[in-house]
Amino acid sequence: MSTVDTTKDKIREAYDNLTKSEQQVADYFLENTEISDFSSKHISLLLYVSEATLSRFAKKCGFKGYREFVYMYELDFKDYFTEKEEKEISDITRSVRKNYKDIMVKAFDLIDEDQMRRIATKLSNTEYTVPVYGMGSSGYVAREFQLRFMRLGLDVIAITDSQMIAMNASLVKRGSLVLAFSISGTTKVVIDGIKKAKQNGARVVLFTASKDKKLAELCDEIVEVAYLKELEKGTKISPQISLLILIDILYSYYFANDSFFKAEKYKRTLTALEIEKNISPL
Repeated sequence: MSTVDTTKDKIREAYDNLTKSEQQVADYFLENTEISDFSSKHISLLLYVSEATLSRFAKKCGFKGYREFVYMYELDFKDYFTEKEEKEISDITRSVRKNYKDIMVKAFDLIDEDQMRRIATKLSNTEYTVPVYGMGSSGYVAREFQLRFMRLGLDVIAITDSQMIAMNASLVKRGSLVLAFSISGTTKVVIDGIKKAKQNGARVVLFTASKDKKLAELCDEIVEVAYLKELEKGTKISPQISLLILIDILYSYYFANDSFFKAEKYKRTLTALEIEKNISPL
């Protein structure tokens, strides 16, 4: 027997001994399939019965009072859905799910809201193209950054080739903004790139999980990236997931700066993509 039926069975057993108004309450709880607001005030208003009726109903079902009834009713639901969820997933899937939960909790714990606002403001105010450096998997994140922010009107380019990073860093203008992704903080091409860009007067923002204090000398901002030992080799989930979370948050802050203007830019890029999709090949 499913655990969700425990309280409902008691309702069914007592059903014939209930008054008409109490049966109305019983019908509601028997037909209900989700946890909701079961407070006596809410249910009495919902079903047009008195709170005293709810109390009598609960006692006839074998409970000390309505409060105990609701507690057990909700507990049955929680046990049922937890049991159902655990049965439907394998140990492998459960392990992946745990990794996702752990990294998300850590990622949100590390977020510096003031820092996100500062970087979003820098992106909104920059006069130059924003290069985003990244190699390997971080390069995919850099391209995702370009795709998303370009649709809001930002002049941005993902640079994921070692020679291109070196050339771009040597040519950036003073006062320009450079973003870089390196979870380890040891990707030589990326670190050399931001070092050169900084020497040329660029403002540098590095996203990394590294605790190396020397990196602070190369950057104006270091955005701390969530990191778990289990993600080191990416054997279960992508180690870049924490970077993607940060991009989503930064994207939201960037959009909030003059949201009307950016919404218009987004609509224009969306229209352009729709037009391109509808163009028939020659």
